Amino acid sequence: MTTVLEKAGPVRRSERALAPDLTRGFMLLFIALANAANFAFAGQPGLDGTPHGLQRVVNFLMTTLVDSRAYPVFAVMFGYGLVQLSRRNRTRRVLLRRNAALIGFGFVHATLLYFGDFLGAYGIVGLLATTLLLRRSDRFHRLILWLWGFQTVYAAVLAVIAVTTAHAGDATIVNSPNPSLDASSYASSLVHRLAEWPVHTATVIPFIVIVWLGIWAANRRLLEEPGKHLTLLRRVAIGGLGISIAGSLPYALVSAGLLHLDAGSVDAMYRVHAVTGEYGGPGYVALFALIAHRLASSAGRANPIAALGQRSLSGYLFQSVAWLILFSPWALGLEGTYAALVAAVAVWVISLVAAQRMSDVGYRGPAETLLRRITYRTAS
Repeated sequence: MTTVLEKAGPVRRSERALAPDLTRGFMLLFIALANAANFAFAGQPGLDGTPHGLQRVVNFLMTTLVDSRAYPVFAVMFGYGLVQLSRRNRTRRVLLRRNAALIGFGFVHATLLYFGDFLGAYGIVGLLATTLLLRRSDRFHRLILWLWGFQTVYAAVLAVIAVTTAHAGDATIVNSPNPSLDASSYASSLVHRLAEWPVHTATVIPFIVIVWLGIWAANRRLLEEPGKHLTLLRRVAIGGLGISIAGSLPYALVSAGLLHLDAGSVDAMYRVHAVTGEYGGPGYVALFALIAHRLASSAGRANPIAALGQRSLSGYLFQSVAWLILFSPWALGLEGTYAALVAAVAVWVISLVAAQRMSDVGYRGPAETLLRRITYRTAS
């Protein structure tokens, strides 16, 4: 019985729902914008602390729509994907093997390319979720809705405190430096990344609460059957993105140089910004599910984006190679807001073209092919 279930193997292209692929493909643009900015400023959040002209607009939009709002989308989608894999592979062996492989992918990615890797954290969270969450009853999974409810109250209280205790000042956005991004040689950057990655991974593992929400959504097939859940999806899109944008506004105004506060107030605004950013995950996912529903009869218009979504792992790794070449001081050494913006869009467009060509010839993508070989190695 176990062997038969493992031989279910990876999902076929004809069986894929549009919404998950469309979401991943488009949101890789936001990942590109965030990570290119980190490289361009050799630190986080990757914003010019003294913006002028168009830079103010870029800072404002990056803060309200991208920063701390892109990765939660992939956390939701990761949880959703765990359930999809679980449906096809009833034994835990395949899921555990895949998540262990992701940890390995993350270690290699972080060591060779970019310390801000999420693959390793996904692998760790995937192992925990497979062991503790996936086989639970529906009643158990409703707990995540209560947790998000408590978090919403916490975010509201945090916002009220931050706003009512704010003081005027002249503090600016300061990028927390990452030595690996400012290293003078590749060898030096590699050594720094080995120290930075474990710390970064430990700080992002708590996103298991976002992954759990994706598991809850997958159990209801919200993305495979968006037409049956339009009211819920609209509410989540409006509510999630509304909270995400509203929570980011004070910090966004500071980043744009339009609101002048002291350092303590800026830190408080950033905490609200970070907490409310988690709501961008379900908000964006619901939005793209609604878009996918509208495109269902003419999915060809979304083919390049969906093709990239099917190859999101390869697209993500390709981006890191590009940032290393474009922004490292020992390579091309580009820097600044405009360089990051142009590079992010250009690299995303290139990956769209490449993904579409791979799709046309029926090639899954190099990273996906390797991961599937590791995951399904016992299948024939």
